Amino acid sequence: MKNFLEVQHAEMVFHTRKGQFHALRDINLRVAKGEFVTLIGHSGCGKSTLLNLIAGLTLPTAGALLCDNREIAAPGPERAVVFQNHSLLPWLTCFENVHLAVERVFGAKESKARLDERTEAALALVGMDHALTKRPHEISGGMKQRVGIARALAMEPKVLLLDEPFGALDALTRAHLQDELLKIVARTQSTAVMVTHDVDEAVLLSDRIVMMTNGPAATIGEILEVNLERPRDRVGLAEDTRYVHYRKEVLDFLYTRHGGLDKKAA
Repeated sequence: MKNFLEVQHAEMVFHTRKGQFHALRDINLRVAKGEFVTLIGHSGCGKSTLLNLIAGLTLPTAGALLCDNREIAAPGPERAVVFQNHSLLPWLTCFENVHLAVERVFGAKESKARLDERTEAALALVGMDHALTKRPHEISGGMKQRVGIARALAMEPKVLLLDEPFGALDALTRAHLQDELLKIVARTQSTAVMVTHDVDEAVLLSDRIVMMTNGPAATIGEILEVNLERPRDRVGLAEDTRYVHYRKEVLDFLYTRHGGLDKKAA
């Protein structure tokens, strides 16, 4: 498969009041077009920092990052980010929140009717077309996160970046949205990079799991290929010996080789 995202010898050093903090060192990663990759590791290992580098929200101290053979030097519509906090504007409706992103990307070259169609289609894709006129305070946490995902997808990004998007949700809502994300990514053929603390989530969603060493100066410890057929069924996978094996591999990396497992990961 052709490499679509590339991280080449990336380093990240933050300058703080207490001096320099070396967050990431010598990060090398290639992600193929249409691949789903998760980043996992203990708190403070630089998962979100690496995601921010790919998003262009932060520039590396050294090294380079490429998307479709172009250097990542700033945020861009080809890379959409979904945060743990949905970041919806509370005074706007669900439709208006998504429409803002659509207008920014396509407003200069498409009609208002077409922009409206794009907005409605994105909300329908995540099952939120019934709530076009509702404001964030009128819908549940899971629904807000759906709208956040719709906003990202409406931009038709080449890369979908997700920073623990389900971390603040209850277990049932989280499971439901994981299943929905699997369907959406299959339908859109998106390239996805996702930060998670959850081992089961990583195995369920991923083509590859990137396991980070502990910080400071964290780097990629191991990369695990997850060879499970798609579409994936969480109930069927629960007793699949391969699923159990992959889960054990990740836990072994976190527990045995990089102790102090974050409680969220179990």
